[in-house]
Amino acid sequence: MADKPQSGELFGIPYNFERPSVGRLLSSYWQPGKGMLVKKPFGIGYTLNLASWRSWVVLVVAGLMLYLEQGSRDGDADDEAAEPVEVVVDDD
Repeated sequence: MADKPQSGELFGIPYNFERPSVGRLLSSYWQPGKGMLVKKPFGIGYTLNLASWRSWVVLVVAGLMLYLEQGSRDGDADDEAAEPVEVVVDDD
């Protein structure tokens, strides 16, 4: 039986199942001169390139959205204590 390749591309999506080293992990997340997305050091797909300012914008926006979502959950507890709303339906 032939050995299966440990890394490559399938339908244009990269994969890599070789055992990662610390150096390869660090160098894969910091690649100056590359785009916002780079190949993952282990697994399937892409990850953020932390050397790109665009990646930091994505991280800040995602963190802000998470913060606002958790803040709205705390505000929902106040809505449950509010008085019920009367709904009038006009039957014709």
